[in-house]
Amino acid sequence: MSALLEFSYMKSLMRRGAVFFVLSAIFCVFAPISLRAQDSSDGARKVLIKTPAIYPTLARSMNIHGVVKIEALVLPNGTVKTVNVKGGHPLLTQSAVTAVGHWRFEPSAHETKEQIEIKFDPE
Repeated sequence: MSALLEFSYMKSLMRRGAVFFVLSAIFCVFAPISLRAQDSSDGARKVLIKTPAIYPTLARSMNIHGVVKIEALVLPNGTVKTVNVKGGHPLLTQSAVTAVGHWRFEPSAHETKEQIEIKFDPE
């Protein structure tokens, strides 16, 4: 009799897991795609083109928020050469790195390192 109750309990847990998975999938499909994060650059060079970071759907569904700190090496022509993550939640960093990699800064006589913070807040 005990084995039958154990089997019944396991079957109930599997149903709950399946329901959670289906609801999560539905949320991911119907969540707004244009969710954006806020960004700021405290560097000496002015940002000419600022591609916004997209708030990852998984991070939003898990209510993950915070700041991603980035250091970008910017070439004299204003393009971003490298992007290094200095801090932030792993689910948020890739979106921030991708966005900053597309930014364009004003030209300068030499390469500069720009400190950037991208804020993710589900509001």
